[in-house]
Amino acid sequence: MRKLKVGIIGTGWVSGEHMAAYQVNPYTEVVAVCARTVEGAEKKLKEYGFCAKIYTEIEDMLKKEDIDIVSICTPNHFHPEETILVAEYKKHILIEKPAALNEKDLNDMLKAVKKNRVKTLVSFVLHWNPLLITIDKLLKDDAIGEIYYGEVDYFHGIGPWYKQYKWNVKKEIGGSSLLSAGCHAIDAILWFFGKKPIEVFSYSTRNKNKDFKDYEYDPTSVTLIKFEDRKIGKVASSLDCKNPYIFNVELFGSKGAIRNNKIFSHKYPGQTDFATIPTILPDSGDVRHHPFEGEINHFVDCILQDKKPFPDLEDSAITHRLIFSADLSAKEGRPVKIDLG
Repeated sequence: MRKLKVGIIGTGWVSGEHMAAYQVNPYTEVVAVCARTVEGAEKKLKEYGFCAKIYTEIEDMLKKEDIDIVSICTPNHFHPEETILVAEYKKHILIEKPAALNEKDLNDMLKAVKKNRVKTLVSFVLHWNPLLITIDKLLKDDAIGEIYYGEVDYFHGIGPWYKQYKWNVKKEIGGSSLLSAGCHAIDAILWFFGKKPIEVFSYSTRNKNKDFKDYEYDPTSVTLIKFEDRKIGKVASSLDCKNPYIFNVELFGSKGAIRNNKIFSHKYPGQTDFATIPTILPDSGDVRHHPFEGEINHFVDCILQDKKPFPDLEDSAITHRLIFSADLSAKEGRPVKIDLG
Protein backbone atom coordinates (compact mmCIF):
# COMPACT_ATOMS: atom_id res chain seq x y z
CA MET A 1 0.00 0.00 0.00
CA ARG A 2 1.26 3.47 -0.93
CA LYS A 3 2.03 5.60 2.08
CA LEU A 4 0.02 8.78 2.56
CA LYS A 5 2.27 11.81 2.17
CA VAL A 6 2.09 14.49 4.84
CA GLY A 7 2.90 18.19 4.91
CA ILE A 8 3.28 20.09 8.20
CA ILE A 9 2.52 23.81 8.43
CA GLY A 10 4.26 25.41 11.39
CA THR A 11 7.31 24.41 13.43
CA GLY A 12 6.25 25.26 16.97
CA TRP A 13 6.09 22.94 19.98
CA VAL A 14 3.05 20.93 18.91
CA SER A 15 4.23 20.40 15.32
CA GLY A 16 7.00 18.11 16.56
CA GLU A 17 4.46 15.82 18.20
CA HIS A 18 2.53 15.64 14.92
CA MET A 19 5.76 14.71 13.14
CA ALA A 20 6.60 12.03 15.70
CA ALA A 21 3.11 10.50 15.47
CA TYR A 22 3.18 10.38 11.67
CA GLN A 23 6.65 8.85 11.83
CA VAL A 24 5.45 5.79 13.77
CA ASN A 25 2.29 5.30 11.71
CA PRO A 26 3.05 2.63 9.08
CA TYR A 27 0.85 4.31 6.47
CA THR A 28 2.27 7.85 6.48
CA GLU A 29 5.46 9.75 5.78
CA VAL A 30 6.23 13.42 6.32
CA VAL A 31 7.58 14.77 3.02
CA ALA A 32 7.41 18.54 3.52
CA VAL A 33 7.42 21.22 6.20
CA CYS A 34 6.36 24.84 5.77
CA ALA A 35 7.69 27.48 8.16
CA ARG A 36 8.26 31.22 8.32
CA THR A 37 12.01 30.64 7.98
CA VAL A 38 14.18 27.89 6.55
CA GLU A 39 16.27 27.98 9.73
CA GLY A 40 13.24 27.28 11.91
CA ALA A 41 12.23 24.30 9.79
CA GLU A 42 15.78 22.92 9.73
CA LYS A 43 15.97 23.14 13.52
CA LYS A 44 12.67 21.28 13.99
CA LEU A 45 13.58 18.56 11.48
CA LYS A 46 16.96 18.03 13.14
CA GLU A 47 15.32 17.87 16.58
CA TYR A 48 13.04 15.03 15.46
CA GLY A 49 15.47 13.31 13.10
CA PHE A 50 13.52 14.00 9.91
CA CYS A 51 14.49 14.59 6.30
CA ALA A 52 11.82 16.56 4.44
CA LYS A 53 11.60 19.36 1.90
CA ILE A 54 11.34 22.84 3.38
CA TYR A 55 9.04 25.60 2.16
CA THR A 56 8.30 29.11 3.35
CA GLU A 57 5.08 29.49 1.33
CA ILE A 58 2.13 27.13 1.86
CA GLU A 59 0.84 27.33 -1.70
CA ASP A 60 4.30 26.57 -3.04
CA MET A 61 4.35 23.37 -0.96
CA LEU A 62 0.84 22.39 -2.07
CA LYS A 63 1.69 22.92 -5.74
CA LYS A 64 5.01 21.10 -5.78
CA GLU A 65 4.41 18.18 -3.41
CA ASP A 66 2.06 15.22 -3.93
CA ILE A 67 0.58 15.57 -0.45
CA ASP A 68 -2.44 13.68 0.94
CA ILE A 69 -2.64 15.14 4.47
CA VAL A 70 -1.75 18.53 5.90
CA SER A 71 -1.36 19.24 9.63
CA ILE A 72 -1.98 22.88 10.52
CA CYS A 73 0.14 23.71 13.58
CA THR A 74 0.38 27.49 13.40
CA PRO A 75 -0.90 30.16 15.84
CA ASN A 76 -4.69 30.27 16.11
CA HIS A 77 -5.51 33.25 13.88
CA PHE A 78 -3.87 31.61 10.85
CA HIS A 79 -6.04 28.46 10.95
CA PRO A 80 -9.04 29.68 8.89
CA GLU A 81 -7.05 31.05 5.93
CA GLU A 82 -4.75 28.04 5.88
CA THR A 83 -7.60 25.53 6.15
CA ILE A 84 -9.46 27.13 3.25
CA LEU A 85 -6.33 27.19 1.08
CA VAL A 86 -5.47 23.55 1.82
CA ALA A 87 -9.08 22.47 1.17
CA GLU A 88 -8.98 24.17 -2.24
CA TYR A 89 -6.06 21.88 -3.07
CA LYS A 90 -8.22 18.94 -1.96
CA LYS A 91 -5.96 17.73 0.85
CA HIS A 92 -7.23 16.15 4.05
CA ILE A 93 -6.63 18.46 7.02
CA LEU A 94 -5.73 18.00 10.68
CA ILE A 95 -6.39 21.38 12.33
CA GLU A 96 -4.94 22.32 15.70
CA LYS A 97 -7.48 23.81 18.08
CA PRO A 98 -9.11 26.26 18.08
CA ALA A 99 -10.12 25.94 14.46
CA ALA A 100 -11.49 29.49 14.30
CA LEU A 101 -11.83 32.56 16.52
CA ASN A 102 -15.13 33.85 15.14
CA GLU A 103 -18.34 32.69 13.48
CA LYS A 104 -17.59 34.06 9.99
CA ASP A 105 -14.24 32.30 9.71
CA LEU A 106 -15.76 29.07 11.02
CA ASN A 107 -18.55 29.19 8.43
CA ASP A 108 -16.10 29.95 5.61
CA MET A 109 -14.00 26.95 6.64
CA LEU A 110 -17.02 24.66 6.75
CA LYS A 111 -18.05 25.76 3.26
CA ALA A 112 -14.57 25.18 1.83
CA VAL A 113 -14.26 21.72 3.38
CA LYS A 114 -17.71 20.67 2.20
CA LYS A 115 -17.19 22.07 -1.30
CA ASN A 116 -13.91 20.20 -1.77
CA ARG A 117 -15.05 16.99 -0.05
CA VAL A 118 -11.99 16.64 2.16
CA LYS A 119 -11.82 14.98 5.55
CA THR A 120 -10.89 16.99 8.62
CA LEU A 121 -10.01 16.36 12.23
CA VAL A 122 -9.84 19.12 14.84
CA SER A 123 -7.10 18.35 17.34
CA PHE A 124 -9.04 17.82 20.55
CA VAL A 125 -6.36 15.31 21.36
CA LEU A 126 -7.72 14.28 24.76
CA HIS A 127 -10.23 12.07 22.94
CA TRP A 128 -7.35 9.57 22.93
CA ASN A 129 -6.34 9.96 26.57
CA PRO A 130 -6.93 6.65 28.42
CA LEU A 131 -9.06 8.25 31.16
CA LEU A 132 -11.42 9.89 28.69
CA ILE A 133 -11.61 6.72 26.60
CA THR A 134 -12.48 4.82 29.79
CA ILE A 135 -15.17 7.34 30.77
CA ASP A 136 -16.71 7.16 27.30
CA LYS A 137 -16.87 3.36 27.55
CA LEU A 138 -18.39 3.50 31.05
CA LEU A 139 -21.08 5.90 29.86
CA LYS A 140 -21.92 3.69 26.87
CA ASP A 141 -22.17 0.71 29.26
CA ASP A 142 -24.75 2.58 31.38
CA ALA A 143 -22.38 2.55 34.37
CA ILE A 144 -23.89 5.71 35.89
CA GLY A 145 -27.19 5.89 34.01
CA GLU A 146 -28.33 9.15 32.42
CA ILE A 147 -26.18 12.20 33.16
CA TYR A 148 -28.12 15.13 34.61
CA TYR A 149 -25.19 17.27 35.81
CA GLY A 150 -21.49 17.39 35.04
CA GLU A 151 -18.34 19.47 35.36
CA VAL A 152 -15.19 19.50 33.22
CA ASP A 153 -12.49 22.00 34.15
CA TYR A 154 -9.24 23.13 32.56
CA PHE A 155 -6.60 24.79 34.76
CA HIS A 156 -3.24 25.49 33.14
CA GLY A 157 -1.14 28.50 34.02
CA ILE A 158 0.24 29.78 30.71
CA GLY A 159 2.71 32.49 31.67
CA PRO A 160 5.95 33.96 30.27
CA TRP A 161 7.73 30.63 30.82
CA TYR A 162 5.83 29.29 27.77
CA LYS A 163 7.01 30.35 24.32
CA GLN A 164 3.41 30.71 23.14
CA TYR A 165 2.67 33.26 25.89
CA LYS A 166 3.84 36.21 23.78
CA TRP A 167 1.09 35.62 21.20
CA ASN A 168 -1.43 33.71 23.28
CA VAL A 169 -2.08 36.81 25.43
CA LYS A 170 -3.30 38.81 22.44
CA LYS A 171 -7.05 39.01 21.90
CA GLU A 172 -6.74 38.66 18.12
CA ILE A 173 -4.67 35.45 18.44
CA GLY A 174 -5.50 33.78 21.77
CA GLY A 175 -9.13 34.84 21.55
CA SER A 176 -10.32 34.00 25.06
CA SER A 177 -9.67 31.57 27.89
CA LEU A 178 -12.04 29.05 26.31
CA LEU A 179 -10.83 29.49 22.74
CA SER A 180 -7.15 29.34 23.66
CA ALA A 181 -7.24 26.13 25.71
CA GLY A 182 -10.44 25.67 27.73
CA CYS A 183 -12.02 24.43 24.51
CA HIS A 184 -10.65 21.00 25.48
CA ALA A 185 -13.05 21.01 28.44
CA ILE A 186 -15.99 22.26 26.36
CA ASP A 187 -15.32 19.54 23.79
CA ALA A 188 -15.18 16.88 26.51
CA ILE A 189 -18.40 17.86 28.24
CA LEU A 190 -20.26 17.93 24.91
CA TRP A 191 -18.84 14.49 24.09
CA PHE A 192 -19.88 13.01 27.42
CA PHE A 193 -23.36 14.55 27.56
CA GLY A 194 -24.18 13.71 23.94
CA LYS A 195 -26.97 16.27 24.04
CA LYS A 196 -27.67 19.55 22.27
CA PRO A 197 -26.54 22.63 24.24
CA ILE A 198 -29.12 25.41 24.06
CA GLU A 199 -27.96 28.26 26.35
CA VAL A 200 -24.92 29.48 28.28
CA PHE A 201 -24.15 31.96 31.04
CA SER A 202 -20.52 32.84 31.61
CA TYR A 203 -18.52 35.02 34.00
CA SER A 204 -14.86 35.94 33.56
CA THR A 205 -12.15 37.31 35.83
CA ARG A 206 -8.37 37.51 36.15
CA ASN A 207 -5.51 36.83 38.55
CA LYS A 208 -3.75 40.01 39.75
CA ASN A 209 -0.37 38.25 39.73
CA LYS A 210 1.99 40.25 37.50
CA ASP A 211 3.12 37.09 35.69
CA PHE A 212 -0.13 37.26 33.72
CA LYS A 213 -0.43 41.03 33.26
CA ASP A 214 -0.10 40.92 29.46
CA TYR A 215 -3.37 39.09 28.81
CA GLU A 216 -5.67 41.29 26.71
CA TYR A 217 -8.68 39.23 27.79
CA ASP A 218 -9.76 37.69 31.10
CA PRO A 219 -7.77 34.44 31.36
CA THR A 220 -10.26 32.80 33.73
CA SER A 221 -13.92 32.03 33.05
CA VAL A 222 -16.73 29.91 34.46
CA THR A 223 -19.50 28.82 32.11
CA LEU A 224 -22.85 27.20 32.87
CA ILE A 225 -24.37 25.24 30.00
CA LYS A 226 -28.04 24.38 29.70
CA PHE A 227 -28.66 21.29 27.59
CA GLU A 228 -31.88 19.97 26.16
CA ASP A 229 -33.94 17.95 28.68
CA ARG A 230 -32.88 20.46 31.42
CA LYS A 231 -29.45 18.90 31.93
CA ILE A 232 -26.77 21.25 33.28
CA GLY A 233 -23.01 21.39 32.76
CA LYS A 234 -20.25 23.60 34.11
CA VAL A 235 -16.85 24.38 32.62
CA ALA A 236 -14.16 26.42 34.37
CA SER A 237 -11.12 27.50 32.36
CA SER A 238 -8.09 29.26 33.79
CA LEU A 239 -4.86 30.24 32.04
CA ASP A 240 -3.59 32.43 34.90
CA CYS A 241 -3.68 29.95 37.76
CA LYS A 242 -0.72 29.31 40.06
CA ASN A 243 -0.98 25.55 40.46
CA PRO A 244 -0.08 22.35 38.62
CA TYR A 245 -2.08 21.42 35.51
CA ILE A 246 -5.61 20.15 36.27
CA PHE A 247 -8.15 18.58 33.91
CA ASN A 248 -11.10 17.72 36.11
CA VAL A 249 -14.05 15.50 35.11
CA GLU A 250 -17.07 14.97 37.37
CA LEU A 251 -20.25 13.41 35.99
CA PHE A 252 -23.41 12.66 37.98
CA GLY A 253 -25.97 10.24 36.62
CA SER A 254 -29.25 8.58 37.58
CA LYS A 255 -27.40 5.40 38.68
CA GLY A 256 -24.01 6.58 39.88
CA ALA A 257 -21.18 9.06 39.43
CA ILE A 258 -17.70 9.44 37.95
CA ARG A 259 -15.02 11.64 39.51
CA ASN A 260 -11.99 11.49 37.22
CA ASN A 261 -10.69 7.91 37.58
CA LYS A 262 -13.11 7.05 40.39
CA ILE A 263 -16.54 5.52 39.91
CA PHE A 264 -19.58 4.74 42.03
CA SER A 265 -21.96 2.56 40.00
CA HIS A 266 -25.21 0.60 40.30
CA LYS A 267 -23.36 -2.23 38.57
CA TYR A 268 -21.51 -2.94 41.83
CA PRO A 269 -24.32 -3.39 44.37
CA GLY A 270 -21.98 -4.05 47.30
CA GLN A 271 -19.97 -0.89 46.71
CA THR A 272 -19.68 1.45 49.73
CA ASP A 273 -17.32 4.07 48.30
CA PHE A 274 -15.83 5.26 45.02
CA ALA A 275 -13.62 2.66 43.33
CA THR A 276 -10.39 3.80 41.69
CA ILE A 277 -9.54 2.81 38.12
CA PRO A 278 -5.77 2.71 37.47
CA THR A 279 -5.21 4.61 34.21
CA ILE A 280 -3.28 7.48 32.63
CA LEU A 281 -4.81 10.83 33.60
CA PRO A 282 -4.77 14.04 31.51
CA ASP A 283 -2.60 15.69 34.14
CA SER A 284 0.07 17.53 32.16
CA GLY A 285 0.15 20.56 29.89
CA ASP A 286 3.31 19.23 28.21
CA VAL A 287 2.33 18.30 24.64
CA ARG A 288 4.74 15.35 24.83
CA HIS A 289 2.29 13.83 27.31
CA HIS A 290 -0.66 14.20 24.93
CA PRO A 291 -1.83 11.21 22.85
CA PHE A 292 -1.13 12.50 19.34
CA GLU A 293 -0.28 9.03 18.14
CA GLY A 294 -3.84 7.85 18.82
CA GLU A 295 -5.30 10.95 17.21
CA ILE A 296 -3.28 10.63 14.03
CA ASN A 297 -3.83 6.88 13.80
CA HIS A 298 -7.57 7.56 13.93
CA PHE A 299 -7.38 10.20 11.20
CA VAL A 300 -5.26 8.04 8.92
CA ASP A 301 -7.58 5.06 9.41
CA CYS A 302 -10.61 7.22 8.54
CA ILE A 303 -8.92 8.36 5.33
CA LEU A 304 -7.90 4.85 4.30
CA GLN A 305 -11.27 3.32 5.23
CA ASP A 306 -13.33 6.32 4.00
CA LYS A 307 -14.92 6.86 7.42
CA LYS A 308 -15.98 10.09 9.14
CA PRO A 309 -13.35 11.28 11.63
CA PHE A 310 -14.50 12.38 15.08
CA PRO A 311 -14.38 15.17 15.97
CA ASP A 312 -14.18 16.67 12.50
CA LEU A 313 -14.74 20.35 11.69
CA GLU A 314 -18.51 19.87 11.52
CA ASP A 315 -18.58 18.20 14.97
CA SER A 316 -16.27 20.81 16.43
CA ALA A 317 -18.37 23.67 15.09
CA ILE A 318 -20.75 23.01 18.02
CA THR A 319 -17.87 23.43 20.48
CA HIS A 320 -16.79 26.68 18.84
CA ARG A 321 -20.31 28.13 18.61
CA LEU A 322 -20.91 27.38 22.28
CA ILE A 323 -17.68 29.22 23.10
CA PHE A 324 -18.62 32.22 20.95
CA SER A 325 -21.90 32.39 22.90
CA ALA A 326 -20.12 31.97 26.25
CA ASP A 327 -17.67 34.78 25.48
CA LEU A 328 -20.57 37.05 24.48
CA SER A 329 -22.34 36.16 27.72
CA ALA A 330 -19.27 37.07 29.79
CA LYS A 331 -18.93 40.35 27.92
CA GLU A 332 -22.58 41.39 28.25
CA GLY A 333 -23.46 39.76 31.58
CA ARG A 334 -26.50 37.85 30.38
CA PRO A 335 -27.52 34.35 29.30
CA VAL A 336 -27.05 33.71 25.57
CA LYS A 337 -28.89 31.23 23.36
CA ILE A 338 -26.54 29.07 21.30
CA ASP A 339 -26.97 29.32 17.54
CA LEU A 340 -25.74 25.97 16.20
CA GLY A 341 -26.06 27.05 12.57
